[in-house]
Amino acid sequence: MSTDVLMPALSPTMEEGTLAKWHVKVGDSVKSGDVIAEIETDKATMEVEAVDEGVVEALLVEEGTEAVKVNAPIARLSGGEGATAPTPPSRPVASHPPEGGDKEVATPTALSSPSGGGGPRSGGGGDTAEKPAGDRILSSPLARRVATQRGLDLAAITGTGPHGRIILRDVEAAVPSAKAAAAKPSPAPAPKSAAAAPEAPRQVKSLEQMGIPAGSYDLRPMDGMKKTIARRMTDSFRDIPHFPLTVDIEIDALLAARAAINTLLAAEGVKVSVNDMIIKAAAAALKRVPDANTSYTPEGIAFHHHADIAVAVSVEGGLITPIVRAAETKGMAQIASEMKDLADRARTRKLKPEEFQGGTFSISNLGMFGIKAFASIINEPQGAILSVGAGEKRPVVRNDQLAIATVMTVTLTCDHRALDGAIGARWLAAFKSLIENPITLIV
Repeated sequence: MSTDVLMPALSPTMEEGTLAKWHVKVGDSVKSGDVIAEIETDKATMEVEAVDEGVVEALLVEEGTEAVKVNAPIARLSGGEGATAPTPPSRPVASHPPEGGDKEVATPTALSSPSGGGGPRSGGGGDTAEKPAGDRILSSPLARRVATQRGLDLAAITGTGPHGRIILRDVEAAVPSAKAAAAKPSPAPAPKSAAAAPEAPRQVKSLEQMGIPAGSYDLRPMDGMKKTIARRMTDSFRDIPHFPLTVDIEIDALLAARAAINTLLAAEGVKVSVNDMIIKAAAAALKRVPDANTSYTPEGIAFHHHADIAVAVSVEGGLITPIVRAAETKGMAQIASEMKDLADRARTRKLKPEEFQGGTFSISNLGMFGIKAFASIINEPQGAILSVGAGEKRPVVRNDQLAIATVMTVTLTCDHRALDGAIGARWLAAFKSLIENPITLIV
Protein backbone atom coordinates (compact mmCIF):
# COMPACT_ATOMS: atom_id res chain seq x y z
CA MET A 1 0.00 0.00 0.00
CA SER A 2 1.35 3.40 -1.01
CA THR A 3 0.52 6.67 0.71
CA ASP A 4 1.08 10.14 -0.67
CA VAL A 5 2.89 12.80 1.34
CA LEU A 6 1.11 16.09 0.67
CA MET A 7 2.42 19.63 0.66
CA PRO A 8 1.40 20.83 4.14
CA ALA A 9 -0.33 24.10 4.92
CA LEU A 10 2.02 25.83 7.35
CA SER A 11 -0.45 28.60 8.09
CA PRO A 12 -4.19 29.16 7.56
CA THR A 13 -3.48 31.57 4.68
CA MET A 14 -0.77 29.56 2.92
CA GLU A 15 -1.63 28.54 -0.64
CA GLU A 16 1.76 27.47 -1.98
CA GLY A 17 5.40 27.15 -0.92
CA THR A 18 8.90 26.20 -2.03
CA LEU A 19 10.26 22.72 -1.41
CA ALA A 20 13.70 23.86 -0.30
CA LYS A 21 15.38 20.60 0.66
CA TRP A 22 14.82 16.86 1.02
CA HIS A 23 16.23 15.10 4.07
CA VAL A 24 15.45 11.64 2.64
CA LYS A 25 16.04 9.82 -0.62
CA VAL A 26 14.29 7.00 -2.45
CA GLY A 27 14.68 3.75 -0.54
CA ASP A 28 15.09 5.36 2.90
CA SER A 29 12.98 4.04 5.76
CA VAL A 30 11.17 6.68 7.82
CA LYS A 31 9.18 6.55 11.01
CA SER A 32 6.82 8.92 12.76
CA GLY A 33 8.63 12.09 13.79
CA ASP A 34 11.48 11.88 11.25
CA VAL A 35 12.23 15.16 9.47
CA ILE A 36 11.82 14.48 5.77
CA ALA A 37 11.92 17.93 4.12
CA GLU A 38 12.23 21.69 4.52
CA ILE A 39 9.53 24.01 3.17
CA GLU A 40 9.95 27.75 2.59
CA THR A 41 6.90 29.98 2.89
CA ASP A 42 6.66 33.70 2.31
CA LYS A 43 7.92 34.41 5.86
CA ALA A 44 9.61 31.33 7.34
CA THR A 45 11.46 28.09 6.70
CA MET A 46 9.81 25.05 8.28
CA GLU A 47 10.63 21.38 8.72
CA VAL A 48 8.17 18.65 7.77
CA GLU A 49 7.93 15.53 9.92
CA ALA A 50 6.54 12.16 8.86
CA VAL A 51 3.54 10.99 10.87
CA ASP A 52 3.53 7.45 9.41
CA GLU A 53 6.29 4.93 8.94
CA GLY A 54 7.26 3.40 5.63
CA VAL A 55 9.82 3.39 2.83
CA VAL A 56 10.30 6.33 0.48
CA GLU A 57 9.00 5.02 -2.84
CA ALA A 58 9.31 8.25 -4.84
CA LEU A 59 10.14 11.94 -4.45
CA LEU A 60 7.56 13.62 -6.67
CA VAL A 61 8.87 17.20 -6.39
CA GLU A 62 12.50 18.22 -6.85
CA GLU A 63 14.45 20.34 -4.38
CA GLY A 64 14.14 24.05 -5.09
CA THR A 65 10.74 23.77 -6.78
CA GLU A 66 8.72 26.93 -6.20
CA ALA A 67 4.97 27.50 -6.09
CA VAL A 68 4.10 23.98 -4.96
CA LYS A 69 0.39 24.10 -4.14
CA VAL A 70 -0.86 23.09 -0.70
CA ASN A 71 -2.15 19.47 -0.69
CA ALA A 72 -0.20 18.60 -3.86
CA PRO A 73 1.61 15.20 -3.56
CA ILE A 74 5.33 15.75 -2.96
CA ALA A 75 6.44 12.18 -2.14
CA ARG A 76 5.12 8.63 -1.83
CA LEU A 77 5.65 6.12 0.97
CA SER A 78 5.14 2.38 0.69
CA GLY A 79 4.59 -0.15 3.45
CA GLY A 80 2.27 2.08 5.45
CA GLU A 81 0.08 -0.79 6.64
CA GLY A 82 2.24 -1.30 9.72
CA ALA A 83 2.20 2.35 10.70
CA THR A 84 1.86 3.18 14.34
CA ALA A 85 -0.21 5.98 15.77
CA PRO A 86 1.42 9.33 14.95
CA THR A 87 3.28 11.40 17.50
CA PRO A 88 1.29 14.60 18.11
CA PRO A 89 3.03 17.59 16.48
CA SER A 90 4.88 19.96 18.80
CA ARG A 91 3.84 23.05 16.85
CA PRO A 92 0.43 24.16 15.56
CA VAL A 93 -0.44 23.26 11.99
CA ALA A 94 -3.03 24.62 9.61
CA SER A 95 -6.59 24.42 10.88
CA HIS A 96 -8.18 23.61 7.55
CA PRO A 97 -8.06 20.03 6.24
CA PRO A 98 -6.74 19.01 2.83
CA GLU A 99 -9.37 18.49 0.20
CA GLY A 100 -10.25 15.05 -0.99
CA GLY A 101 -9.59 12.55 1.77
CA ASP A 102 -7.26 11.91 4.68
CA LYS A 103 -3.84 11.75 3.09
CA GLU A 104 -2.01 13.83 5.64
CA VAL A 105 1.32 12.07 6.11
CA ALA A 106 3.50 15.01 7.08
CA THR A 107 3.35 17.55 9.86
CA PRO A 108 5.10 20.94 9.65
CA THR A 109 7.13 22.18 12.60
CA ALA A 110 9.28 25.26 12.94
CA LEU A 111 13.05 24.98 12.52
CA SER A 112 14.86 25.10 15.82
CA SER A 113 16.86 28.16 16.80
CA PRO A 114 19.08 29.05 19.77
CA SER A 115 16.41 31.27 21.26
CA GLY A 116 13.36 29.34 20.20
CA GLY A 117 12.61 27.84 23.58
CA GLY A 118 13.30 24.25 22.52
CA GLY A 119 13.68 22.57 19.17
CA PRO A 120 11.03 21.38 16.78
CA ARG A 121 10.31 18.29 18.87
CA SER A 122 9.89 20.07 22.20
CA GLY A 123 6.71 19.24 24.05
CA GLY A 124 4.04 21.40 25.53
CA GLY A 125 2.26 22.72 22.45
CA GLY A 126 1.02 19.60 20.76
CA ASP A 127 -2.25 17.85 20.27
CA THR A 128 -3.12 15.72 23.29
CA ALA A 129 -6.29 14.06 22.03
CA GLU A 130 -4.86 10.54 22.17
CA LYS A 131 -5.32 8.57 25.37
CA PRO A 132 -2.50 6.89 27.32
CA ALA A 133 -1.18 3.50 26.21
CA GLY A 134 -3.65 0.70 26.89
CA ASP A 135 -6.67 2.93 26.19
CA ARG A 136 -5.36 4.90 23.23
CA ILE A 137 -7.53 6.05 20.36
CA LEU A 138 -5.59 5.66 17.12
CA SER A 139 -6.24 8.76 14.99
CA SER A 140 -4.43 11.03 12.59
CA PRO A 141 -3.56 14.60 13.67
CA LEU A 142 -5.87 15.93 10.97
CA ALA A 143 -8.78 13.78 12.16
CA ARG A 144 -8.26 14.98 15.74
CA ARG A 145 -8.23 18.64 14.74
CA VAL A 146 -11.38 18.38 12.62
CA ALA A 147 -13.15 16.37 15.35
CA THR A 148 -12.28 19.06 17.92
CA GLN A 149 -13.54 21.81 15.62
CA ARG A 150 -16.85 19.98 15.11
CA GLY A 151 -17.35 18.97 18.73
CA LEU A 152 -17.09 15.24 18.04
CA ASP A 153 -16.00 12.56 20.52
CA LEU A 154 -13.32 10.37 18.93
CA ALA A 155 -14.35 7.50 21.20
CA ALA A 156 -17.70 7.38 19.42
CA ILE A 157 -16.16 7.15 15.93
CA THR A 158 -15.17 3.89 14.24
CA GLY A 159 -11.87 4.11 12.38
CA THR A 160 -11.42 2.64 8.92
CA GLY A 161 -7.69 3.29 8.58
CA PRO A 162 -4.82 0.84 9.24
CA HIS A 163 -5.34 -1.04 12.53
CA GLY A 164 -8.65 0.79 13.10
CA ARG A 165 -7.06 4.23 12.97
CA ILE A 166 -9.54 7.14 12.73
CA ILE A 167 -8.86 9.21 9.63
CA LEU A 168 -10.49 12.25 8.03
CA ARG A 169 -13.21 10.38 6.14
CA ASP A 170 -14.37 8.78 9.40
CA VAL A 171 -14.74 12.18 11.05
CA GLU A 172 -16.45 13.58 7.96
CA ALA A 173 -18.97 10.72 8.08
CA ALA A 174 -19.71 11.14 11.80
CA VAL A 175 -22.85 12.97 12.92
CA PRO A 176 -22.24 15.80 15.43
CA SER A 177 -23.91 15.52 18.81
CA ALA A 178 -27.19 17.31 19.36
CA LYS A 179 -25.41 19.79 21.63
CA ALA A 180 -22.81 20.63 19.01
CA ALA A 181 -25.46 20.86 16.33
CA ALA A 182 -27.56 23.20 18.46
CA ALA A 183 -24.54 25.41 19.07
CA LYS A 184 -24.15 26.06 15.36
CA PRO A 185 -27.53 26.99 13.87
CA SER A 186 -27.72 26.91 10.11
CA PRO A 187 -27.56 30.38 8.59
CA ALA A 188 -30.69 31.62 6.87
CA PRO A 189 -30.46 31.34 3.10
CA ALA A 190 -29.62 34.57 1.36
CA PRO A 191 -32.51 36.05 -0.61
CA LYS A 192 -32.26 35.50 -4.31
CA SER A 193 -32.47 38.37 -6.70
CA ALA A 194 -33.20 37.92 -10.34
CA ALA A 195 -31.29 41.11 -11.03
CA ALA A 196 -28.17 39.89 -9.22
CA ALA A 197 -25.31 39.01 -11.53
CA PRO A 198 -21.78 37.80 -10.82
CA GLU A 199 -19.28 40.64 -10.57
CA ALA A 200 -16.93 40.77 -13.53
CA PRO A 201 -13.27 40.32 -12.62
CA ARG A 202 -11.20 43.49 -12.69
CA GLN A 203 -9.26 43.79 -15.90
CA VAL A 204 -5.60 44.59 -15.17
CA LYS A 205 -3.90 46.48 -17.95
CA SER A 206 -0.29 45.92 -18.90
CA LEU A 207 2.21 48.76 -18.63
CA GLU A 208 2.30 48.96 -22.42
CA GLN A 209 -1.48 49.45 -22.50
CA MET A 210 -1.02 52.34 -20.07
CA GLY A 211 1.58 54.06 -22.25
CA ILE A 212 4.92 52.74 -20.97
CA PRO A 213 6.98 51.43 -23.94
CA ALA A 214 8.10 47.81 -23.92
CA GLY A 215 11.83 47.46 -23.18
CA SER A 216 11.95 50.67 -21.13
CA TYR A 217 11.91 48.83 -17.81
CA ASP A 218 13.22 45.69 -16.11
CA LEU A 219 10.62 43.32 -14.66
CA ARG A 220 11.56 41.61 -11.40
CA PRO A 221 9.22 38.73 -10.46
CA MET A 222 7.69 38.89 -6.97
CA ASP A 223 8.63 36.25 -4.41
CA GLY A 224 6.13 34.61 -2.08
CA MET A 225 6.44 37.33 0.56
CA LYS A 226 5.74 40.14 -1.89
CA LYS A 227 2.74 38.29 -3.33
CA THR A 228 1.30 37.66 0.12
CA ILE A 229 1.79 41.27 1.22
CA ALA A 230 0.20 42.56 -1.99
CA ARG A 231 -2.83 40.28 -1.59
CA ARG A 232 -3.40 40.87 2.13
CA MET A 233 -2.95 44.64 1.98
CA THR A 234 -5.30 44.88 -1.00
CA ASP A 235 -7.93 42.84 0.84
CA SER A 236 -7.51 44.90 4.02
CA PHE A 237 -7.63 48.33 2.36
CA ARG A 238 -10.61 47.33 0.22
CA ASP A 239 -12.71 45.44 2.77
CA ILE A 240 -12.11 47.19 6.13
CA PRO A 241 -13.91 50.49 6.83
CA HIS A 242 -10.95 52.29 8.37
CA PHE A 243 -10.26 55.79 9.64
CA PRO A 244 -7.15 57.58 11.02
CA LEU A 245 -6.72 59.57 14.24
CA THR A 246 -3.57 61.70 14.66
CA VAL A 247 -2.01 63.33 17.72
CA ASP A 248 1.29 65.04 18.59
CA ILE A 249 3.14 63.84 21.70
CA GLU A 250 6.04 65.50 23.54
CA ILE A 251 8.75 62.93 24.25
CA ASP A 252 11.47 64.84 26.13
CA ALA A 253 10.58 63.08 29.40
CA LEU A 254 10.54 59.72 27.59
CA LEU A 255 14.03 60.31 26.16
CA ALA A 256 15.35 61.26 29.61
CA ALA A 257 13.76 58.15 31.15
CA ARG A 258 15.26 55.97 28.43
CA ALA A 259 18.75 57.33 29.11
CA ALA A 260 18.34 56.64 32.84
CA ILE A 261 17.02 53.11 32.23
CA ASN A 262 19.89 52.26 29.89
CA THR A 263 22.41 53.49 32.45
CA LEU A 264 20.92 51.08 34.99
CA LEU A 265 20.85 48.19 32.49
CA ALA A 266 24.32 48.76 31.03
CA ALA A 267 25.89 46.05 33.21
CA GLU A 268 23.34 43.51 31.90
CA GLY A 269 24.07 44.29 28.26
CA VAL A 270 20.45 45.32 27.59
CA LYS A 271 19.63 48.50 25.71
CA VAL A 272 16.07 49.81 25.62
CA SER A 273 15.01 51.70 22.50
CA VAL A 274 12.29 54.30 22.09
CA ASN A 275 10.35 51.67 20.15
CA ASP A 276 10.52 49.27 23.11
CA MET A 277 9.01 51.96 25.34
CA ILE A 278 6.32 52.62 22.73
CA ILE A 279 5.45 48.89 22.77
CA LYS A 280 5.10 48.96 26.55
CA ALA A 281 3.01 52.15 26.45
CA ALA A 282 0.73 50.75 23.73
CA ALA A 283 0.13 47.58 25.75
CA ALA A 284 -0.56 49.55 28.94
CA ALA A 285 -2.99 51.82 27.05
CA LEU A 286 -4.84 48.76 25.72
CA LYS A 287 -5.32 47.56 29.29
CA ARG A 288 -6.59 51.01 30.31
CA VAL A 289 -8.97 51.10 27.33
CA PRO A 290 -9.90 47.43 26.74
CA ASP A 291 -12.52 48.42 24.15
CA ALA A 292 -9.60 49.24 21.84
CA ASN A 293 -8.06 45.77 22.23
CA THR A 294 -10.64 44.15 19.96
CA SER A 295 -11.13 42.37 16.64
CA TYR A 296 -14.13 42.23 14.35
CA THR A 297 -15.60 38.81 13.53
CA PRO A 298 -18.86 38.01 11.71
CA GLU A 299 -20.11 36.45 14.98
CA GLY A 300 -19.33 39.49 17.12
CA ILE A 301 -16.54 41.66 18.54
CA ALA A 302 -13.68 39.75 20.19
CA PHE A 303 -12.26 41.37 23.34
CA HIS A 304 -8.72 40.10 23.86
CA HIS A 305 -7.41 39.08 27.27
CA HIS A 306 -3.84 40.22 26.56
CA ALA A 307 -2.11 42.93 24.57
CA ASP A 308 -0.17 40.94 21.97
CA ILE A 309 1.76 43.65 20.12
CA ALA A 310 2.86 42.96 16.55
CA VAL A 311 5.79 45.15 15.45
CA ALA A 312 6.58 45.74 11.78
CA VAL A 313 10.18 44.72 10.95
CA SER A 314 11.72 45.42 7.56
CA VAL A 315 13.33 42.34 5.99
CA GLU A 316 14.76 41.64 2.58
CA GLY A 317 11.90 41.54 0.10
CA GLY A 318 9.21 42.98 2.38
CA LEU A 319 8.25 43.13 6.03
CA ILE A 320 7.09 40.84 8.82
CA THR A 321 5.38 41.52 12.14
CA PRO A 322 6.83 39.47 15.02
CA ILE A 323 4.69 39.59 18.15
CA VAL A 324 5.51 40.44 21.77
CA ARG A 325 2.93 38.33 23.59
CA ALA A 326 1.18 39.70 26.70
CA ALA A 327 3.35 42.83 26.52
CA GLU A 328 1.37 44.43 29.35
CA THR A 329 2.89 41.87 31.77
CA LYS A 330 6.53 42.48 30.78
CA GLY A 331 9.11 45.05 31.81
CA MET A 332 10.93 47.17 29.26
CA ALA A 333 14.17 45.19 29.62
CA GLN A 334 12.33 41.96 28.77
CA ILE A 335 10.54 43.61 25.86
CA ALA A 336 13.87 44.94 24.54
CA SER A 337 15.50 41.50 24.73
CA GLU A 338 12.54 39.76 23.07
CA MET A 339 12.29 42.33 20.27
CA LYS A 340 16.01 42.07 19.49
CA ASP A 341 15.76 38.29 19.25
CA LEU A 342 12.55 38.37 17.21
CA ALA A 343 13.89 41.00 14.80
CA ASP A 344 17.18 39.12 14.29
CA ARG A 345 15.37 35.85 13.50
CA ALA A 346 12.80 37.66 11.35
CA ARG A 347 15.57 38.93 9.08
CA THR A 348 16.85 35.36 8.57
CA ARG A 349 13.29 33.98 8.22
CA LYS A 350 13.68 31.70 11.23
CA LEU A 351 10.54 32.74 13.10
CA LYS A 352 7.99 30.11 14.07
CA PRO A 353 4.44 30.71 12.73
CA GLU A 354 3.08 31.44 16.20
CA GLU A 355 5.70 34.20 16.54
CA PHE A 356 4.30 36.28 13.67
CA GLN A 357 0.69 35.14 13.18
CA GLY A 358 -2.12 36.72 15.13
CA GLY A 359 -1.55 39.57 17.53
CA THR A 360 -4.16 42.02 18.80
CA PHE A 361 -2.54 45.37 17.85
CA SER A 362 0.23 46.53 15.50
CA ILE A 363 2.95 49.18 15.59
CA SER A 364 4.79 50.51 12.56
CA ASN A 365 7.62 52.95 13.28
CA LEU A 366 9.24 54.88 10.43
CA GLY A 367 10.74 57.57 12.65
CA MET A 368 14.27 56.27 12.08
CA PHE A 369 13.81 57.12 8.38
CA GLY A 370 12.84 60.72 9.13
CA ILE A 371 9.16 60.22 8.29
CA LYS A 372 7.13 62.82 10.19
CA ALA A 373 3.64 61.29 9.91
CA PHE A 374 1.87 58.51 8.00
CA ALA A 375 -1.10 56.15 8.25
CA SER A 376 -0.67 52.38 8.01
CA ILE A 377 -2.96 49.70 6.59
CA ILE A 378 -4.65 47.53 9.23
CA ASN A 379 -3.15 44.07 9.66
CA GLU A 380 -6.10 41.68 10.01
CA PRO A 381 -7.44 40.34 12.32
CA GLN A 382 -6.29 43.25 14.50
CA GLY A 383 -8.61 46.17 15.10
CA ALA A 384 -6.02 48.95 14.91
CA ILE A 385 -2.44 49.84 13.97
CA LEU A 386 -0.29 52.68 15.31
CA SER A 387 1.98 54.58 12.90
CA VAL A 388 4.90 56.32 14.64
CA GLY A 389 6.77 59.25 13.11
CA ALA A 390 10.11 60.82 13.95
CA GLY A 391 10.71 62.81 17.12
CA GLU A 392 11.91 66.30 16.21
CA LYS A 393 12.36 69.69 17.81
CA ARG A 394 9.24 71.83 17.22
CA PRO A 395 7.85 75.06 18.61
CA VAL A 396 5.07 74.52 21.16
CA VAL A 397 2.90 76.91 23.16
CA ARG A 398 2.96 76.67 26.97
CA ASN A 399 1.08 79.17 29.11
CA ASP A 400 0.69 81.39 26.07
CA GLN A 401 4.46 81.39 25.58
CA LEU A 402 6.49 79.81 22.78
CA ALA A 403 8.81 76.98 23.80
CA ILE A 404 10.77 74.20 22.13
CA ALA A 405 10.00 70.51 22.67
CA THR A 406 10.79 67.20 21.04
CA VAL A 407 7.51 66.16 19.42
CA MET A 408 6.47 62.86 17.84
CA THR A 409 3.40 62.49 15.63
CA VAL A 410 1.46 59.22 15.81
CA THR A 411 -1.56 58.06 13.81
CA LEU A 412 -3.96 55.34 14.92
CA THR A 413 -5.74 53.61 12.03
CA CYS A 414 -8.92 51.94 13.31
CA ASP A 415 -11.28 49.28 12.00
CA HIS A 416 -14.62 51.07 12.39
CA ARG A 417 -16.41 47.73 12.75
CA ALA A 418 -14.49 46.98 15.97
CA LEU A 419 -13.87 50.42 17.51
CA ASP A 420 -15.33 53.82 16.78
CA GLY A 421 -13.79 57.28 16.92
CA ALA A 422 -14.50 57.83 20.61
CA ILE A 423 -12.78 54.57 21.59
CA GLY A 424 -9.80 55.38 19.39
CA ALA A 425 -9.58 58.87 20.89
CA ARG A 426 -9.66 57.48 24.45
CA TRP A 427 -6.87 55.04 23.60
CA LEU A 428 -4.73 57.81 22.10
CA ALA A 429 -5.28 59.96 25.20
CA ALA A 430 -4.14 57.08 27.43
CA PHE A 431 -1.14 56.39 25.20
CA LYS A 432 -0.13 60.07 25.12
CA SER A 433 -0.36 60.31 28.93
CA LEU A 434 1.88 57.25 29.34
CA ILE A 435 4.50 58.53 26.87
CA GLU A 436 4.60 62.07 28.32
CA ASN A 437 4.73 60.70 31.89
CA PRO A 438 6.96 57.61 31.47
CA ILE A 439 7.17 56.96 35.21
CA THR A 440 3.60 55.62 34.89
CA LEU A 441 4.92 52.79 32.69
CA ILE A 442 6.56 51.15 35.70
CA VAL A 443 3.91 51.78 38.37
